[in-house]
Amino acid sequence: MRNLETKYNPKDVEDRIYKSWVDGKYFHAEPNPDKKPFTIVIPPPNVTGQLHMGHAFDETLQDILIRYKRMQGFEALWVPGTDHAGIATQIKVEAELREKEGLTRYDLGREKFLERVWDWKEKYGNRIISQLKKIGCSCDWDRERFTMDEGCSKAVREVFVNLYNKGLIYRGPRIINWCPNCITALSNEEVEHAEQAGHFWHIKYQIKDTDEYVVIATTRPETLFGDTAVAVNPEDERYKNIVGKMLLLPLTDREIPVITDEYVDKEFGTGCVKITPAHDPNDFEVGKRHDLEIIKVMNDDATMNSYAGKYEGMDRYECRKAMIKDLEEMGLLVKTEEHSHNVGQCYRCGTTIEPIVSDQWFVQMKPLAEAAIEAVNSKETEFVPERFSKTYMNWMENVYDWCISRQLWWGHRIPAFYCDDCGEMTVSKEDITVCPKCGKPVRQEEDVLDTWFSSALWPFSTLGWPEETEDYKYFYPTSTLVTGYDIIFFWVSRMIFSACEHTGKAPFKHVFIHGLVRDGNGEKMSKSKGNGIDPLQIIDMFGADALRFTLVTGVAPGNDMRFPVTYDPPVEKGKNPNPEVNKIVGAPGVEASRNFANKIWNASRFVLMNLDDSASDVLPKNLMAEDKWILSKFNDLVKKITDNLDKFELGVAVQNLYDFIWDEFCDWYIELVKPRMGTENNPQNVLVYVLSNVLKLLHPFMPFITEEIYSYLPVTDKKALIITPWCEYKEELNFKQDVENIEMIKSAIKAIRNIRSEMNVPPSKKAKLIIVTQKADVFKNGEAFFKKLAWADSVEVTSSKDGIEENCISLVTDGAEIFMPQGDLIDKEKEIARLTQEKVKLEGEILRVEKKLSNEGFVAKAPKAVIDAEREKGEKYKEMLDKVLEGLKNLQ
Repeated sequence: MRNLETKYNPKDVEDRIYKSWVDGKYFHAEPNPDKKPFTIVIPPPNVTGQLHMGHAFDETLQDILIRYKRMQGFEALWVPGTDHAGIATQIKVEAELREKEGLTRYDLGREKFLERVWDWKEKYGNRIISQLKKIGCSCDWDRERFTMDEGCSKAVREVFVNLYNKGLIYRGPRIINWCPNCITALSNEEVEHAEQAGHFWHIKYQIKDTDEYVVIATTRPETLFGDTAVAVNPEDERYKNIVGKMLLLPLTDREIPVITDEYVDKEFGTGCVKITPAHDPNDFEVGKRHDLEIIKVMNDDATMNSYAGKYEGMDRYECRKAMIKDLEEMGLLVKTEEHSHNVGQCYRCGTTIEPIVSDQWFVQMKPLAEAAIEAVNSKETEFVPERFSKTYMNWMENVYDWCISRQLWWGHRIPAFYCDDCGEMTVSKEDITVCPKCGKPVRQEEDVLDTWFSSALWPFSTLGWPEETEDYKYFYPTSTLVTGYDIIFFWVSRMIFSACEHTGKAPFKHVFIHGLVRDGNGEKMSKSKGNGIDPLQIIDMFGADALRFTLVTGVAPGNDMRFPVTYDPPVEKGKNPNPEVNKIVGAPGVEASRNFANKIWNASRFVLMNLDDSASDVLPKNLMAEDKWILSKFNDLVKKITDNLDKFELGVAVQNLYDFIWDEFCDWYIELVKPRMGTENNPQNVLVYVLSNVLKLLHPFMPFITEEIYSYLPVTDKKALIITPWCEYKEELNFKQDVENIEMIKSAIKAIRNIRSEMNVPPSKKAKLIIVTQKADVFKNGEAFFKKLAWADSVEVTSSKDGIEENCISLVTDGAEIFMPQGDLIDKEKEIARLTQEKVKLEGEILRVEKKLSNEGFVAKAPKAVIDAEREKGEKYKEMLDKVLEGLKNLQ
């Protein structure tokens, strides 16, 4: 019988095992009328990306589900791929151009620049795919997709033109979020809000031909140059006499009218509001109602344009500082107030966004939201946990039109073509070169689509849509989407409304939401904080299985998880780690998972070492009580794990597996049956049966080590574990009475071990056991177990306490009272002397702590943490003293 290496070394196993899976085509799926499909599409990581702990978490959860369903007999397809990541990728390539060649994209021109981006994508874009393989992802790599490949690009064109023809895509001037650093429009979901300290500047606007003025308050005085009115509430009696009059706009030679609009809250501030239609969404709507001029006062990079007069060319903040100084000198600045407010920032670069009016492309969302709301209300799509459906519904029911145009070159170029001769605009699924109206040359729209536009089509575009392919007909709708709660708005919502509109079906049955991976202090991981953890480094240190098991341990759907690590040198309290200085040298959770892997490996080695050539996984007809106990326990485990996985309770599943393998199989069953090894009642087939089958249950979580061990076991119908059928609950393996009997014996053994431990009795010191019970047959059958596991030199089972010595130590357990002669366990005089010495020592420590805490000087000067630590020591010493006193009392 072959045996495993002495120690488990993941580096010797993982690459070899993964290659065997790929070579065996075990990840590949095809439409199969004899099987039910189970489909997952991977949330496509950015081609710019490098594997981070969030990816490792997300992909581990998906891999667990896909491996489980594959073993259950489903035609399980996990579609991999990457996202072109418009802004992120373009920024990377532009930075490389600038740093290496001193060039900008404009120096190259659009066509040459895009060639460079494609070259960059080919060079670096598949890096993250190879990293996904390191954690064991069993994706169908034959079906790898890219959001700008030919098929996905065709789907994007199809959707754009269909929506445009229905009037659901339009182009026009609207207030949008503008990033002056990335030089592009952003959707509302791409803007992150943060509290910032700012000011309210109160400025006088003089009423024409009078010495009177009104006062307005603003947090953005640099937009004053775009003011085209001042509005008051029509019910505000204070300003009735100036409505319709003209005001002199400070720092300009322009005049603007006073208008009335119900938008103005007369109770807020002075009741006068400056209206800047080009730079505020509410003002834009007021401007439309009153047909006000729209004056944009900034360039795309947030420098001031010619409307700002002498401030032209200044950065917006530089302009703000200069004009406030000038207003103060002119006597037009009434006061400045401190003001904290929410400020929008670009999700990509963190720059404060500028609301500006711009001609952009939009998707009309209200009509599309209706079917997407119904999909969740009707349970066609269900969120796990269900509470996240409220997050989704809140967004859908309050949705704004989606700005889909981006001022970039990398991405899906909007398929709109303009004729400069006749003014015709044509939207087409195919590229055109001449105007269909007048026959003159056309030019294509410069803007590209928001990255999320193509990502929204991912569940069906990757399966061949808009063509009715066999893959699309069989694998769509998909089964489960696994993703973080942070992109419900960005991605999940858009996939659902896009799928409902274009396929008539919701894109997936379940949305399994997970939380974020945070550092050991609960902080979000980020480059700026230096607290990011490279999963590949953790894999190199501990193996992929240990990382996977850790990522799932203790995790509930939708909840964040913490991933603590240890650094050398340690990170100073209150400071962030510096990756250049503080090197990761340990990860407590992963170390525990590695120890679990080693426990499985060592137990498996022991089993293999004790098998003879007749060993198999066929259960013998004659089973001992302990065999029935472990088989029944395993049978229950099958039901639990299957139920856990069906309910997406992956954290509960790994805990159940851990408890069974470590405690019941390794620490109890193997120990219980060791005396039977090589005898007529050899337990080898039961060991092989339980071990081989528990490896099946563990495989989705720890695929490498389970596949390796399984390949050594003498099982019937041997095949790769990855495609071995999942275990099923078997009623014939339910041995209720035997479970109760063995549990009684276990309970007694645990109680004996505990009392011996408390009395510091070593295992080498044997003792007589007297078991008083009405279940003599149960405990007599366990005599060998008591001798081996409770260190008994003899076991007497009786129904009466008659004749038991008075100085016996007694304990009560389930179904029995157990007595052990004190003299068998300890030398009474020596133990009294030892405990008396311990008593004196503890009393001295308690006295020392009490003196310290009663010292007013110490309490006044010492840090609170030091005082608390002393108090904890005092309590601990008192608890220890109580146990010593109890021990002395028992020995009297």
